Amino acid sequence: MLSRVANNLIWLDRYMERGNGILSLLKVNYYANQDSPELFSWTPIMRTFTTYDNEFYTEDPIECINFMVLNTSNSNSILNIVTKARENARSVQEHISRELWLCINNYYLYLTNTNLPHKLEEDPVQFIEDLRKHHLIYYGTSDITQERGTSYYFMNVGKFLERVILISDFTSLKLVDIGNTSDNLEKSFYWKNLLLSIGGYQLYLKTHKSTFNEEHVIRMVFQDKLFPRSVYYCINKLSRHINHLIESNELEKNNIDFLLGKLESTIKYTTIENINNQGLNNFINDIKEDIRNISLNINAVYFSQNN
Repeated sequence: MLSRVANNLIWLDRYMERGNGILSLLKVNYYANQDSPELFSWTPIMRTFTTYDNEFYTEDPIECINFMVLNTSNSNSILNIVTKARENARSVQEHISRELWLCINNYYLYLTNTNLPHKLEEDPVQFIEDLRKHHLIYYGTSDITQERGTSYYFMNVGKFLERVILISDFTSLKLVDIGNTSDNLEKSFYWKNLLLSIGGYQLYLKTHKSTFNEEHVIRMVFQDKLFPRSVYYCINKLSRHINHLIESNELEKNNIDFLLGKLESTIKYTTIENINNQGLNNFINDIKEDIRNISLNINAVYFSQNN
């Protein structure tokens, strides 16, 4: 497979995963901001997930959501993300199912509908939910129509790389808030908000049936083997898909399997005591650095193999 095709397949799923994560964060923060605007500001989200150099400062929820979703001057807006995903999908149409291409194209057409801003003003929550449904349709369409081959593996590499980064960024956001308060009730609000943002709230309640304990949340977010948005689960899946590519001679082993194995073992066997001694922020930064190195290694090995 040509390096350009592999790159487009990886970024196709990276963009779609990023869009889904941002929408989930927007929905959860909208609800939280309506109840407790003093605790759940829009500013940290705007700083983390937008091109903030344009000095877009506001705490108006409708304006923030509009900027995060429809503003073309924000490179991380949902419209721009889906436009990029569509461009990648168009260039690899022969490598993805027709249903998947139509799914992405329909989403793009929906986002460019001139009536969409009115839907945001009428009902922000339903507006976000309607967008999230397009991502769920994308995941389902990909799962049932995409053949299990090289293209599928590259797409999933992109998805799980992006998911680990999003989980890490979401957690870092909440750690800033948690570090600024000594009130245990407020801290529990922030942990709950994190779990809601990554879709882990119901599973947490089923598992622990208790208030939000920091150690329990950390274990679930980073080390749970069954939660599909835990860091460990994502790294495990990433390792499997990369091994499929290695077995099919699409990737050379080089250092990738070592880096993945090291990261997977670190997350799996690190204790809460070790994380506390290291500092959760440092632990997260190390994970992000390892993911960055894995991503760079994939580019270096794969592209040098094909050029």
